[in-house]
Amino acid sequence: MNRTPSSAPAHEQTDAVQGGGPDNGPALSNGLKQRHLSMIALGGVIGAGLFVGSREGIAAAGPSIVLAYAVSGALIMLIMRMLGEMSAANPASGSFSVHAERSIGSWAGFTVGWMFTALLCVAVAAEALGAADVMHQWFPGTEPWMWVLLFMVIFTGTNLAAVKNFGEFEFWFAALKVAAIGIFLILGLLAIFGVLPGTQAPGTTNLTGHGGFLPKGVDGLMIGLLASVFAYGGLETVTIAAAESKDPVRGVAGAVRTAMWRIALFYVGSMAVIVTVIPWSAPSIAKSGPYVAVLDYLKIPAAGQIMNVVILVALLSAVNANIYGASRMAYSLISRGQGPAFLGKVSNGVPRRTVLMCSAFGFLAVLFSFWWPTTVFQWLLNMVGAAVLVVWGFIAAAQLRMRRQLEREAPEKLVVKMWAFPFLTWVALAGIVAVLLLMLRDENQRIQLLFTGGFGVVLTVIGLIRQRALDKGAEQAAK
Repeated sequence: MNRTPSSAPAHEQTDAVQGGGPDNGPALSNGLKQRHLSMIALGGVIGAGLFVGSREGIAAAGPSIVLAYAVSGALIMLIMRMLGEMSAANPASGSFSVHAERSIGSWAGFTVGWMFTALLCVAVAAEALGAADVMHQWFPGTEPWMWVLLFMVIFTGTNLAAVKNFGEFEFWFAALKVAAIGIFLILGLLAIFGVLPGTQAPGTTNLTGHGGFLPKGVDGLMIGLLASVFAYGGLETVTIAAAESKDPVRGVAGAVRTAMWRIALFYVGSMAVIVTVIPWSAPSIAKSGPYVAVLDYLKIPAAGQIMNVVILVALLSAVNANIYGASRMAYSLISRGQGPAFLGKVSNGVPRRTVLMCSAFGFLAVLFSFWWPTTVFQWLLNMVGAAVLVVWGFIAAAQLRMRRQLEREAPEKLVVKMWAFPFLTWVALAGIVAVLLLMLRDENQRIQLLFTGGFGVVLTVIGLIRQRALDKGAEQAAK
């Protein structure tokens, strides 16, 4: 069991990764292998946000979308480096929730943990609906809810079984996504250099023509920056998964150390290929999506169907990973006394009750999308719309405090170190604040920010009340 530092409040409970849960039952398993973690880290970068959501960013920013993804990519690299430092020092299934609790207080762990759990549960619904829409296009005689039900049953089943099943699904999902984006980048580079049959080197025509590199000015770049920031959400799951591997320290360290080239290659590289090969304003980008538009331009047979398969895999991968991440975060919170204890039972190394809880919440959110698409479901989406920024903010704040603590008490645990500490940590915090200010400028984003802020305030108040009650209990017990 991971122990809290000696300076932590006495009432803080440890995260049951290596030991029993709240009912002293068996621990989580360590069934994930290094190859699973490596591919989860790779696949986590390539999500539906990249394949689907990038069209809005390109429409807003034009060729400067490359700069937008580079800037937001630099921010998430700093966040992941900080998270990697803490997770390598103290691997835990609750990841940043545990780190926030140990370094800031139990209220912080409660707030960020349950907000992240809610984020992933709502994301399960959104991704399952997206996957069902793809299947409905292929089989128009079917109903979307049938596919949602099928996907939820399959991935609830894989998460209820041994954790290695989750790892195997994610391994092959990620392998397909990595292969697809790799082939896309190779074809794009061949086209850029004019060596692909039937193509001519475009040079900088599409980068500087059609309104220039900043066709919609700085405002367009800012909108593209917002679109790119949220495309990176989900990378945090690898630090949660690492706690269930045989060598969590090595797993986290390896995943974080390769984050830079993954982000540069998959996100920034593919955006650069897209806006170099075809004009950013091409109608085909808005109609078919940027990746299909490029493949069609290069006359790749069945490009649309190929990308639909890849998008479907990305969506299903997200459903699988989000159920996993939500259930492990919920289990960690419960094992630390921050949730209903009856849900904390572990069977054969799997917290099956939290898996069922998170899957049920996700499926309920899907039903809300059918029953009340513009009210209840939209409220849920708005409540977690800016949640990833809250998570990143807590990660940075926790790392600022935990780094000093580790340097004093256990410097040997600093296997992964944040670059240029504390300067770059403050830079990351400033970047998060800047993104929040940008959200205030846009009406739709502002609504999400207000809903998320309200949800965060409610969780914080509950967390503070709980912490005060625990502190009083500890004082009375000491007397």
